[in-house]
Amino acid sequence: MAGGARSGDDEDLITDINVTPLVDVVLVLLIILMVTATAIVSKTIPMELPKAATGEQTPSTLAVSIDQSGQVFLDTIPVTAEELRTKVRAARETDEDLRAVIAADGRIAHSKVVQIIDILRQERITKFAINVRPEEIGR
Repeated sequence: MAGGARSGDDEDLITDINVTPLVDVVLVLLIILMVTATAIVSKTIPMELPKAATGEQTPSTLAVSIDQSGQVFLDTIPVTAEELRTKVRAARETDEDLRAVIAADGRIAHSKVVQIIDILRQERITKFAINVRPEEIGR
């Protein structure tokens, strides 16, 4: 009997809920999500691109992070200010159009962020962005 109705009287209300179809639908949706997530995560499709004389190389981007304690990281590796300067200089020599993204904890002093921006600008990296978390509209 469908819905777990008791045998006998047809006028009784069906009080049991059959969750099997719900579980089936949720599992199918979960499988679809897992398959599409792996397709989205793979960033590139393997292919051999043709060469062109007028082609341009995509500029490199450095990720500079500053945590709550003021520790500076370059691409997740902890560095001092001088190590940052040296590594940025070396990266700039290989790519003239080098860019940087600065992610700083909101609780650190403003002067620490300015110091990092100053190091980048001294090493002629003028294209940089400051990473922020978007605020929800309507709060």
